[in-house]
Amino acid sequence: MSNLSTAISNKNPASLPASEAGGVGQRTLSAVRRFIRSSPVGAVSLAIWIIIIVMAIFAPQIAPHDPLEPTYVEEGPSAEHILGTDRLGRDVLSRIIFGARITLIVAFISVLLGDAIGFLWGIASGYLGERFDLISQRLVDVLMSFPGLILALLLMVVLGAGLTTVIIAIAVTRIPSSTRITRSVVLTVKETSYVEAARMIGVPTWAIMLRHVAPQCVAPILVVATLHLGAAIFAESALSFLGMGIPPPAPSWGNMLGGVLAAAFRPPWWLVIFPGLAITISIMAANLIGDALRDFLDPKLRQRLD
Repeated sequence: MSNLSTAISNKNPASLPASEAGGVGQRTLSAVRRFIRSSPVGAVSLAIWIIIIVMAIFAPQIAPHDPLEPTYVEEGPSAEHILGTDRLGRDVLSRIIFGARITLIVAFISVLLGDAIGFLWGIASGYLGERFDLISQRLVDVLMSFPGLILALLLMVVLGAGLTTVIIAIAVTRIPSSTRITRSVVLTVKETSYVEAARMIGVPTWAIMLRHVAPQCVAPILVVATLHLGAAIFAESALSFLGMGIPPPAPSWGNMLGGVLAAAFRPPWWLVIFPGLAITISIMAANLIGDALRDFLDPKLRQRLD
């Protein structure tokens, strides 16, 4: 019995030798190389997302004009305004750059919040089972019975428009799928020998869930979170387009499109194409990263790349 306890405790990362800890940098670099080899398209998509994130962080330094300053002159792309101006004369490129900041804040926080809740919920539901699992999964069924955008719209009607309420609404729509995926992994992991051994030696339930079950669910939830980023950007854009998301004058990619189409039956092409491209490219890149990450974390593919 003491041997079992020792074997389980040795799985703790804190018990790793210092020489192993010193090789973290090399292992990270090797993992990056394997990721690039496994999916060049995923690597390019990751580079695109890094550019978008840098653009959002350093928006005040990168944007050529104040995104809220009107000149009241609508014009197409020119030397002074590369992507043109909107109907109030505000620079479209600057608004796209600052809009990336708001859109990414909504996407990252809503996905982090929704998937974190779904992750913990799925672990508890899958491991505890019985009545708790039955009741919680019926609640998940109720949430999944609504299309994500419809559920977000219903929540926005109740909560009202605004940055915080958009984040909450989108986060709620992310919870059911992350809960189901995490639970499915837990149902397999809890039957493994090392989890059974931990139960036999009297390790508390919460410790088993956090130390032995949760780490096995990290890889699947990372893939799900990456795919959810694209879905969150689409949801924010759709809500703002419908006038239920980020209120003007703060720029987001969705309300840039929504404001233009609401104001004119045939809006200037540059006011539709460029914000639409920003939304499309970011969503496509997020989905490609998710696909590449799923393949990279596949143990069989990883062995072929080593």
